[in-house]
Amino acid sequence: MTRLTRRAALTLPLALPAAAQAQEWRPGAQARIVVPAAPGGTTDIMARLLAPFFQARWGTPVVVENRSGGGGTIGTMEVVRSAPDGRHMLMGNIGPQAIGHSLFRNLQYRPDSLVAVSNVIRGPNVLVLHPSVPATTVPEFVAWLKREGGRASYGTSGMGQSPHLSGVWFNQLTGTRSEAVHFRGAGPLLIDLVAGNVQFAYDNLTTAIEHIRGGRLRPLGVTSADRSSQLPDLPALRETMPELAPYDVSTWFGVFMPAGTPAPVVRSVSADIQAFLALPETVARFTQMGGVPAPGGPEHFDAFVRAETAKWGEVIRREGLQMDAG
Repeated sequence: MTRLTRRAALTLPLALPAAAQAQEWRPGAQARIVVPAAPGGTTDIMARLLAPFFQARWGTPVVVENRSGGGGTIGTMEVVRSAPDGRHMLMGNIGPQAIGHSLFRNLQYRPDSLVAVSNVIRGPNVLVLHPSVPATTVPEFVAWLKREGGRASYGTSGMGQSPHLSGVWFNQLTGTRSEAVHFRGAGPLLIDLVAGNVQFAYDNLTTAIEHIRGGRLRPLGVTSADRSSQLPDLPALRETMPELAPYDVSTWFGVFMPAGTPAPVVRSVSADIQAFLALPETVARFTQMGGVPAPGGPEHFDAFVRAETAKWGEVIRREGLQMDAG
């Protein structure tokens, strides 16, 4: 069984009693983390970082299963329908776990269909262009969009995901139009974006950053209120034009379980996640990706998700945007 190093343990003085308590529960058989997106995106990367940590800590296999489609709702339903025994986890995110509750008219689950376990990582999206787009600043990009008159297309990692709503809100504030092309996750999106089949995207910085560093995509700004420490010379979009002053979007990825999972099991798994987030190698990997760890217990994460659901519900109602999840 993997043990915390002394250095890592010292960074979690308040989490140690909970971590000790976590020893009271182990799955006892194979567990799984369902990813409601295709391989290659941040949701998938987080699950594949967490699974081997759980496996070493629990002494039982932990597999990652991708169930993409429906803006993350198909994979979510896979876990909602699963036994609440602690062995079925969802690597959820802002799309199906917050935005989707207001966006999709035919959603088959409710906020209380899942129990929040722990947030894992948060970070901004980033506006990235295929090099063929003739713009190097946000004002030039807005002028190009207006000339295109709605013909320009941007890729998203799925209907109702934050890259989709980032584009909706950007168009709303700048008075522009563009066509959203939905993919089954960030991995397929980035393949088509790099190939030039779509012209731009508001992708998670955590998945786009290597393409930015490799010169395959041109970044114009991050969606968060402040700049990213990984790309300090890249402005926040709201810095670039007066119309974008209110613009502030951050994305997040965290673990959920089916409603009815016993509270001691939820607390145990959450404590294990806090131990994972405290490891220096976790912090270093997240920093490399352009994200930061997002620690906190089940109650903290539950309150956060409820606030995010209310926030995006307001944005969607103002836009009058509704669609089917299928």
